[in-house]
Amino acid sequence: QVQLVESGGGLVQPGGSLRLSCAASGFTFSTYAMSWYRQAPGKERELVARRPSIGATTYADFVKGRFTISRDNAKNTVYLQMNSLKSEDTAVYYCQAMGRSGYRYWGQGTQVTVSS
Repeated sequence: QVQLVESGGGLVQPGGSLRLSCAASGFTFSTYAMSWYRQAPGKERELVARRPSIGATTYADFVKGRFTISRDNAKNTVYLQMNSLKSEDTAVYYCQAMGRSGYRYWGQGTQVTVSS
């Protein structure tokens, strides 16, 4: 059974940092592209960053230079380091795993709130 469990969300002040984690199980983690998406209230879910099993990492323009996605295949975990957070980064952040077939799995999401 595939599971993606996000953690690390919370309330942070503007300019602060958070590190999200997504622990994966039930599939061959190292062969899957791992991504972080986010969804703000009233908005569509959008890609934040993608780290494929091989190849280049992709970032949305709105997080370039502030967020870093990384993965630890030995721990079956993907991370999202978020620095210089802004109020507009407030959203539920979701972890996604996508296999070579294109099938996608999602985590349950973790809330990130940036507010003073």
